[in-house]
Amino acid sequence: MPEDELTALLALNRIDGLGCTGARFLYEQLGSAKEIFKCRDHLKELIPGVRQSLIEALDCSGYYSFVREELDFINRHGISCITFADEEYPARLKDCMDAPLVLFKMGNANLNALHMVSIVGTRKATEYGLAMCGSFVRELHRLCPDIVVISGLAYGIDIQAHKSALADDCCTIGVLGHGLDMIYPASHRSVAKSMLEKGALVTEFMSRTVPLRNNFVRRNRIIAGLADATVIVESKAKGGSLITAEIAESYNRDCFAFPGSVGDPCSVGCNELIRTNRAGLITSAEDFLSAMNWMTGTGSIPVQKQLFPDLSEEESKVYERIRLKAHGVHLNTIIVDCNIPYVKLTSILFTLEMKGLISALPGSVYKSL
Repeated sequence: MPEDELTALLALNRIDGLGCTGARFLYEQLGSAKEIFKCRDHLKELIPGVRQSLIEALDCSGYYSFVREELDFINRHGISCITFADEEYPARLKDCMDAPLVLFKMGNANLNALHMVSIVGTRKATEYGLAMCGSFVRELHRLCPDIVVISGLAYGIDIQAHKSALADDCCTIGVLGHGLDMIYPASHRSVAKSMLEKGALVTEFMSRTVPLRNNFVRRNRIIAGLADATVIVESKAKGGSLITAEIAESYNRDCFAFPGSVGDPCSVGCNELIRTNRAGLITSAEDFLSAMNWMTGTGSIPVQKQLFPDLSEEESKVYERIRLKAHGVHLNTIIVDCNIPYVKLTSILFTLEMKGLISALPGSVYKSL
């Protein structure tokens, strides 16, 4: 990416009150971050309703010094800046309207891996929860060797998910609520360092970002948006893991929870998610993989092409992927699983709709008929 565009993106990232949704709207309307600043004086003409305060905030002269320091920090520490224009930008996250325009990454993990799951839970986990999380990750990796485990590097279930993945040589990604110039909590620094060898640390925050509570709420949407599904191991009646589950639901992603004993404070949240049908009940990795149709070696039933003799090979491939999941498949999942470019895939999906084989649901989800 040209340095002037990256500089503009980093400056845009510093503007207070704009937010990811607003930044994305401007970016998509004008085509680049550089163009946003270039057209600052004419924004009201180009986009009716733009606030005067935003136009004043886009006077980025005060951001140049900070951005130069940030670019120097990025270069010195081998940090990858992944922007909306990059192929490496996670396709699953890109479909979320509040996705950040820039992600910062340290490590080697593929953010568009075929199978990605977020595992979160309470910071004050019980021995039962920690043991359940560990056995779930181990069994998950055994049955689905290319699985990528995502969590938030926090106390309790989060750090247990990362540790269990590392112990089993499984790729794991930590999503941070601050910049890559620090690790919070500091006691997890050694785990974070180990994750760089087979995994990654990812954040939307620039360096010198203080780890405030609200930042961790914001990072929960990245945890949910990067994955195909979110699994809650233990959760109290309120907490960040329930926020992550709510966000996953808003993104039309699958959500699952492990049940716990009635009356156990650390299981109240999970039991409520299950009771209200906001999360599927699972008790093992096999339950999860079966629900996601990720079980290997089970032998999926091939499409009976004699019933649809005019299906091409790629149309059959896409239809088979959609047909295997009763409640529908997200567009980004189909892109990753079938390895078909977005433009071509939308044409195939339209053809399958016209043939009466699938239907489009809200949220870019497709279901077989």
